[in-house]
Amino acid sequence: MVSPFNTRRKINSLIDKEIKNAKNDEEAYIYLKINNLVDSKIIKKLYEASKAGVKIYAVVRGICALVPGVKGVSENIEVRSVVGRYLEHSRIIIFANGGNEKYYISSADWMGRNLDRRIEVTAPVHDPEIQSELKFMIEAALNDNTKSRFIDVYQ
Repeated sequence: MVSPFNTRRKINSLIDKEIKNAKNDEEAYIYLKINNLVDSKIIKKLYEASKAGVKIYAVVRGICALVPGVKGVSENIEVRSVVGRYLEHSRIIIFANGGNEKYYISSADWMGRNLDRRIEVTAPVHDPEIQSELKFMIEAALNDNTKSRFIDVYQ
């Protein structure tokens, strides 16, 4: 996937597949490790996925405009914010894909400028060893209780 040419369309397509899988009672989830999540169109698509039953686990290093944990909107979304001295540049996306996970690494944050106005690349990862390392990195960040905080809303 290359921005600004097809990344947005492809991400939407992958999220739509998770929505379809959730509606068909198949395994449906998205793991996301990213620096910034502020694109309103992608956020709306993630809310749509949450409403359909897709579990979304995000680690967001910087700005996150998505509001997790809102009943009926984003209750299937968990967001962790990583606090630290150094900016992490790894961007990892894992889609359940009905039990046959799809792994991606990317240079793009989910921001309008990265998806629509810059040249950015998102590439699939096919090697099982590297996939295992990527999953470990996301799970470690999701389970971090030292330098991360759980983002939720006061209801």
